Amino acid sequence: MTETRKGFIQLHLSVLLAGFTGLFGRLITLNEVDIVWYRMLFTSLILIVFVGLPRVSWRKFVQLCGCGALLGLHWILFYGSIKASNVSIGVICFSLIGFFTAIFEPIIFKKRFSGLEFLFSLITVIGVLCIFSFDARYRYGIMIGVVSTAVCALYSICNKKASVGVRSRTVLLYQMMGGLAIVTLIIPVYLWFFPSEQPVLVIPEGMNLWLMLCHALFCTVGMYLLQIQALKRLSAFTVNLTYNLEPCYTIILAFLIFGEGREINFSFYVGISLILLSVLLQSMRVWKK
Repeated sequence: MTETRKGFIQLHLSVLLAGFTGLFGRLITLNEVDIVWYRMLFTSLILIVFVGLPRVSWRKFVQLCGCGALLGLHWILFYGSIKASNVSIGVICFSLIGFFTAIFEPIIFKKRFSGLEFLFSLITVIGVLCIFSFDARYRYGIMIGVVSTAVCALYSICNKKASVGVRSRTVLLYQMMGGLAIVTLIIPVYLWFFPSEQPVLVIPEGMNLWLMLCHALFCTVGMYLLQIQALKRLSAFTVNLTYNLEPCYTIILAFLIFGEGREINFSFYVGISLILLSVLLQSMRVWKK
């Protein structure tokens, strides 16, 4: 099996696991900052048990912690978007990640701007605009989701650079530990801009505790180990554009579990079709190479 094919298999398995993330955000009744804080805490503890504390250089440690901070901020905004709208809207915003990556990646890696990648991304943007046209009630959640996606695009690009020469599980461990520390500092600032109507920094109990543990094990440890490995074999743009499939998986599950299909119309399906088209075109382009 070629490295590219192996990368695609790892990538699509991680996207499948990512499809459950939005559902956990809806099922867990804690505030979004609690969800992120405990997700990073439980993930760090799970990894320490299985990995220990491997040695890395101080410079690499700082880079990984910085990536963890971006990831934590993305998660807070992502769950905030879901809480302000619904699962379908929250994950659809994530489809813009290819658009932001097509802009940020050439700047950070100082490589030539790809008009074709930007064109594929614009197809996604048009699809998202079609989806957003169906209801003005969700504009607040949409705005938070768009910012969340831009932060996630930066995370993926920086992660590709920071993870070079480091084992995937070590990368994830120090990102979670560094992200946990920085998210703890971010929480008061976030709550100042987005006040919460429910208690914050509470201890999860009962079903919330079990959901958080499953969320950490499968949709964090499993998903991000696969994603980091895929990033070592594929470009950040290809990985991020393929993650546009995540909303499709999540929306199907949300329709079945939460009955969100009653809230959409024809323009929603047009938008989803355009997003799938952009992913298909980019996947075919990379596969032919």
